[in-house]
Amino acid sequence: MPDLFHEQNFDGPVIGIDEAGRGPWAGPVTVTAIWLCPLSYDDLPTDVDDSKKIKSVRRASLATDLMALPNLYCTVSINAKKIDQMGILQATFAAMVAAANGLCDQFAAAQMPSPAHALVDGNLLPPDMPLPATALVKGDSRSLSIAAASIIAKTVRDQMMCDLDALHPGYGWASNMGYGTKLHQAGLDRFGITPHHRKSFKPIRRYLSGSD
Repeated sequence: MPDLFHEQNFDGPVIGIDEAGRGPWAGPVTVTAIWLCPLSYDDLPTDVDDSKKIKSVRRASLATDLMALPNLYCTVSINAKKIDQMGILQATFAAMVAAANGLCDQFAAAQMPSPAHALVDGNLLPPDMPLPATALVKGDSRSLSIAAASIIAKTVRDQMMCDLDALHPGYGWASNMGYGTKLHQAGLDRFGITPHHRKSFKPIRRYLSGSD
């Protein structure tokens, strides 16, 4: 289970950053940056963990709790069109930087000391982060802040995919969240691509010639 070991290694506020949706064939990539207020540590739910290990109903409930004050958070999504323009890695980096900047702006607006450090899930860091940062492999299983960020990011993105499913039924996005399941493939075979498909992803490219 994740804990606060890494957060407590730094003097000053520490934020956690994680993404959801790097691998799907459709929809945005979504990043959350969150600061868990130390005054609320004792009140945090005991089952905060890697979002992939938590059932969707419980995950949504946890997200609501984690987004409540005194915690502060910022969530940013990059759509499929921009992913195609930038590439998925650079789009993820851009969302991480934007989320970190947005959270830093909230600290400034509240006249609070700026975050001292960011803990980022994975093994890579965006080159233009607005504060010192550490990459943590499997961070959502090691850092409570990163786990909290993963829960919010996935909950927000899942809701976006459910909303897109209502606009574009037939791909199963409300259940597969844009990943390349058999139902998603069947939808592509029947209906072709949508503006929310990532045309730069190899599995989608073969549908392009039939979508013009």
